[in-house]
Amino acid sequence: MVSVRDLGEYIREQRNVAQISLRQLAKQAGVSNPYLSQIERGLRKPSAEILQQIAKALRISAEALYVQAGILDEREPGSVATAVLGDTTITERQKQVLIEIYESFRRENGETSPAPEQVEPTPAVADADAPSAAPPAPKRPRTTKKDAPDAEPAV
Repeated sequence: MVSVRDLGEYIREQRNVAQISLRQLAKQAGVSNPYLSQIERGLRKPSAEILQQIAKALRISAEALYVQAGILDEREPGSVATAVLGDTTITERQKQVLIEIYESFRRENGETSPAPEQVEPTPAVADADAPSAAPPAPKRPRTTKKDAPDAEPAV
């Protein structure tokens, strides 16, 4: 069971990390100073909507606050590729690029083993949104003998 006090302490820590005052956070989150103070001291348990407003003001994930509040279970790490692949609003090429970027960050940070959700690259799909491998060569204007400077008169 998650305690309300732990949630309040977490919010206070995040506020301190963001270097904003209680008053500033209350204003940005659209709640009163006393109410936010009571949340931070563990006297009140905020609703999911208030947590979302606080998360937005702190510029952190609302999901992180929901986990702290016991509203959501913590997800297994490494579900980035699964989430990207499940997104229906981006193209297959965009999905693959996002996964490649994510994997490059993991390698850069010392993670040498592939992510559990590592997926095989999808075959190239002709995509209206995706740029082609090489831009087409520019078309040259055609010159006729008539246009050429050294051209002999046509007979």
